[in-house]
Amino acid sequence: MKVVILGKGLMLANLIIGAIDAGADVVGVLRYDTTVTGTFRLFLSDLLNPSYEYTLLKHLGLKDLKFKSVNTEDFRRFLIKNNVDVVLVGTWRERISPQTFNIPTIGTVNVHPSLLPAYRGPNPYLQTILHGEEYSGVTLHLVDENYDTGSILYQEKIKINPQQTSKELRERTVIVARNLVTKFFNDLNNNIITPIPQLETKATYLKNITGIEKMLDFMAQTSDEVFRTVKALHPFLPCYITHKHHFFVVNPYKVTILEEEYSDKNPNDIIAKSVDEKSLTIVCKDNKAVKFDDLKLYGMRVWTKFYIKHRVKL
Repeated sequence: MKVVILGKGLMLANLIIGAIDAGADVVGVLRYDTTVTGTFRLFLSDLLNPSYEYTLLKHLGLKDLKFKSVNTEDFRRFLIKNNVDVVLVGTWRERISPQTFNIPTIGTVNVHPSLLPAYRGPNPYLQTILHGEEYSGVTLHLVDENYDTGSILYQEKIKINPQQTSKELRERTVIVARNLVTKFFNDLNNNIITPIPQLETKATYLKNITGIEKMLDFMAQTSDEVFRTVKALHPFLPCYITHKHHFFVVNPYKVTILEEEYSDKNPNDIIAKSVDEKSLTIVCKDNKAVKFDDLKLYGMRVWTKFYIKHRVKL
């Protein structure tokens, strides 16, 4: 089984390992960074600060493809010349044209980190946490003309731990993806795989966040929404608490919702602080408070305790 794998980061690394675990012949890997980074800059990055996927490629002796797009004639000729059976995709923003995804003798398969048709689009790790979902998952589906709409080959649920951030959810998800990829290639040799069309009536597509979400708004957000925002945005963006003309950087692992309701307080009220813990407790829209420990004053980290002690008023 001849395979070409496209992708980025942890997902790409685990797709490679999953394919090799099944005995597939990985004839080439096209990294997302190759398509968006200048040749010399990428060379320096690989030399001085190599990513884990690049290190894995070199360790396994796999061919690091240098095409600037999957829709170039050069890439298509490579697929045809090598008689590629499957193109496997994970974490890829470029729309793949039919002239490309129809070349492999079996098909082009995308690995999407959600339970399709829910949460199509970029960064489902973040979106599922942000929207308070109980489950996320992994879907292997055929690639068609649109993003994340092709028929489903495999799916597996992942229980979301409310205390975990997108970082931990991603780390769990890529392991599930790796195992599903191994199962997929093993089943290609031994079983019949029946693609199942997605139900468009249950489809959701969410665009990438704008970045404004990182500024916590206690007047507009409930305690749950604040908590989920902090968990969802890590490690992609830090969250900030605004105080006068300064900002506190939030530690995503040091956030606690208090049980008590503060109906006699207003949203955005600071009702407690601790200099030693570098913490603030702030009331939210739902009259519940969130305690933030291990805060850091943006741009003036060493002054955090001093600022909390002398500048923050309850």
